[in-house]
Amino acid sequence: MLCQVISAALYGLDAHPVTVEVDICPGPKSRMMTVGLPDAAVKESRERVLAAVKNSGFLEPEDNITVNLAPADLRKEGSAFDLPIAVGIMGSMDDIKDRGRLTRCMLSGELSLDGTIRPIRGALSIAVAARDAGVPDLILPVQNAREAAVVEGVRVFGMNHLKEVAAFIADDSGFTPAAVDWQRILAETSTYRVDFADVRGQPQAKRALEVASAGGHNTLMIGPPGSGKTMLARRIPTILPTMTFAEAIETTKVHSVAGTLSRDDGLVGRRPFRAPHHTISHAGLIGGGIIPRPGEVSLAHNGVLFLDELPEFQRRVLEVLRQPMEDGMVTIARAAMSLTFPARFMLVAAMNPCPCGFYGTEKCQCHLSQVHTYMQRISGPLMDRFDIQVHVPAVSFRDLRGRGAGEPSAAVRERIGAARERQMARFAGEGIYCNAGMSSAQIRRHCPLDEAGERLLEQAIQSMGFSARAHDRILKVARTIADLAGAEAITAECVSEAIQYRNLDRVFHSEILLTRSNAGHGIF
Repeated sequence: MLCQVISAALYGLDAHPVTVEVDICPGPKSRMMTVGLPDAAVKESRERVLAAVKNSGFLEPEDNITVNLAPADLRKEGSAFDLPIAVGIMGSMDDIKDRGRLTRCMLSGELSLDGTIRPIRGALSIAVAARDAGVPDLILPVQNAREAAVVEGVRVFGMNHLKEVAAFIADDSGFTPAAVDWQRILAETSTYRVDFADVRGQPQAKRALEVASAGGHNTLMIGPPGSGKTMLARRIPTILPTMTFAEAIETTKVHSVAGTLSRDDGLVGRRPFRAPHHTISHAGLIGGGIIPRPGEVSLAHNGVLFLDELPEFQRRVLEVLRQPMEDGMVTIARAAMSLTFPARFMLVAAMNPCPCGFYGTEKCQCHLSQVHTYMQRISGPLMDRFDIQVHVPAVSFRDLRGRGAGEPSAAVRERIGAARERQMARFAGEGIYCNAGMSSAQIRRHCPLDEAGERLLEQAIQSMGFSARAHDRILKVARTIADLAGAEAITAECVSEAIQYRNLDRVFHSEILLTRSNAGHGIF
């Protein structure tokens, strides 16, 4: 007897409806064949599904079982097809009498041998697929119910056991769909345990990070060990604007597909902060695998990607950042498929000025060649993509022991929120949300300079040898500085501050060369 069950297959961040067809006919006992482009995890579900059906008290098939996953040209992977296959077997064995009810339900879940339903990845994407396909009810593991319930237009039922699923299909009157208050979730999850007020001293670095956060600019901090670079970076999410519901949905989909979503939250309400170790591979950073999964750049979507000890990362790994930094997305191509993941993140990096970290002080014992080699680990094209480069000096004893509290994150976030609102109004209908995303045409349209500003920028480019990319990024940062000041016009003061944020790497390089030419030895 043939039975059809609706499920879904993940493809990147999206889920596509899949019809699970189960046919039982005379043949070898319990022989089950799965077709329809399944991967190994789907194929090996045979023993798991049959044991779950039997141990849940339902009839065990004694004939040949054929499972077809349609459409056959869409690759199916993972263990989420366990539940729909089991329900299809039960329907074919008449354990489920009203098979017409199955057309109103989408099912997804992994089964234990005793019939317990285990959580899956991508529940939010599956809920979106159910809504778009016009399927009114979605049956998922109970651990995934909160995540999927944020999607309106579909009833989500969280189930613990295969027996519950059978009871629901027979009569759903005794079941209550999952419900969540996404506004409350966002309010609860958008709080942080750290604050900008914790940072002692560093007024220049704080200002630079405020500008960076207001415009979404990539930032590089250079300073000695213990100066507070990591501490500053970890507090950037606390001053970024609160996530919108649309941003929360986007971010949750990425983390759900990647399997990093907390089951307690259901919705990602905090700006992500990802800080991968410098030993990470390029696949771990960008994403990859036979069936591509999101990497760190996508997990940092709508948040911050922090690379500490930047020169310690493999150069090959760093270079793959260039495309997602420009495009806000990353495309992973494989022989069988090509998937695109969002990667709109704010890149924040930290590094020492030399291998020992104390360049320019009596503590530094680095050879000139060592300093030069260390700085050269960061390519010029990558360095150009940092809109803001700021020096973070060692904290003085006075600042360290000072009793006065710094400015709290809430106050900084309020100014940044006002600047972002100006940008949203400016770019309405243009497909970007902050100054860092401006194209060359948008820069010309939104970043006019007065005569003094033009003259200052021309002198800086001629004397410092900035590239065309650096020219555009200076104007983007100047635009953000003006937005923070609540001004429409970009003044020469805004341009001057923006230029200061672009020449740090050149200052270090020039000092190295100057010291090399004047010294008769290579030791600082």
